[in-house]
Amino acid sequence: MTQPKKLFIKTYGCQMNVYDSERMAESLGGQGYVTTDRADDADMILLNTCHIREKAAEKVYSELGRLKPLKDARPDLKIGVAGCVAQAEGEEIMRRQPAVDLVVGPQSYHRLPEMEAKVRSGQSALDTDFPAEDKFDHLKGRPKAKRAPAAFLTVQEGCDKFCAFCVVPYTRGAEVSRPAEKVLEEARDLLERGVREVTLLGQNVNAYHGGMTLAELIRALAKVDGLERIRYTTSHPNDMGDDLIAAHGEVPELMPYLHLPVQSGSDHILKRMNRSHTAESYLKLLERIREARPDILLSGDFIVGFPEESDADFEATMELVRQVRYGYAYSFKYSTRPGTPAAERPLVDPVVADDRLQRLQGLITQHQREIQQSMVGREVSVLVEKKGRLPGQMLGKSEYLHAVHIENCTAAIGDIQRVRVTEAKTNSLAAVQI
Repeated sequence: MTQPKKLFIKTYGCQMNVYDSERMAESLGGQGYVTTDRADDADMILLNTCHIREKAAEKVYSELGRLKPLKDARPDLKIGVAGCVAQAEGEEIMRRQPAVDLVVGPQSYHRLPEMEAKVRSGQSALDTDFPAEDKFDHLKGRPKAKRAPAAFLTVQEGCDKFCAFCVVPYTRGAEVSRPAEKVLEEARDLLERGVREVTLLGQNVNAYHGGMTLAELIRALAKVDGLERIRYTTSHPNDMGDDLIAAHGEVPELMPYLHLPVQSGSDHILKRMNRSHTAESYLKLLERIREARPDILLSGDFIVGFPEESDADFEATMELVRQVRYGYAYSFKYSTRPGTPAAERPLVDPVVADDRLQRLQGLITQHQREIQQSMVGREVSVLVEKKGRLPGQMLGKSEYLHAVHIENCTAAIGDIQRVRVTEAKTNSLAAVQI
């Protein structure tokens, strides 16, 4: 028998890249590949890259440098770069690192089988187009292997917002939504393989327009037998419509957790970011969401040290955080993305930006711990996802997305277990089943 070829994928960045990596592995599965968790054991290595973080491209080049000795030792090894850095850098990747055989953008990975055949014949392959065809229609169906009980499901890609700091419109393209029936079909396929919770993904997922609004899609998914939990990320405040707010209060399957980035609490900085909302409009929106679902846990994104950010601008951000009290939040120091409108603006003193980031993260951490501590004694429902490190311990996520360790648990993976929280730890909760 022919030995299967081995594929190693290293995934950077967001949940959408995790989803894309799964689909790339499935696509290459038809070419005889099985996945491995060891790069030195692989016949093909794919780096699925993200361009959001600071110095993203340079980190990819550094990783390629570390992989080059593997290629030198095994010339038949194929190395590919996928994702947003691939889209942004294109042919430059192959010029700077000749060990790379394949470069594919995030809208073209359905063409991987043809590209793999090309590199196996000794040629290089580059595809960073924005093809007219829907890549999802051209992907092979998922094999019916058992899946973890929680899964990602991409429903929308691209962005039309053009925030001044962001490369997504240039690397992922314009907003495109998958047809609702295709999403429902994939959801049913996931459920057949043991999934009980789906997280709907999109760069601006609440701008979904695949023949339904996102709220209508959520209501349709809630009617699919066996789907117990629905989440979605990432959202834009301007696309938070009345029907979606109402769904949070009316659809039991929609979990009480919302990631709604604001980026800054300063109207001046928001305008310079091209965010098209104000701090006041954002806070009023949260009031309406909390009226619909009072127990909702909120998450957000923040950028500090954006060009022109003054002490007063930063204090406005701190004040917004004090008012909202996020259960989770992701905060970053601004770093330049070449080609974006903010790239040519003068930077805030790095020492000042570092200090602001530390102060903001300290406040966010304080609120996060206080909210986790308030969970002690409460009853929550946990989707059991895997075994814990201790005997009899199981690990899963609550409806609020808290990681929960259940002691002496008799529930199986995939069960939804009612528990009582007994302890708040740094990044998780401890609980006993009821």
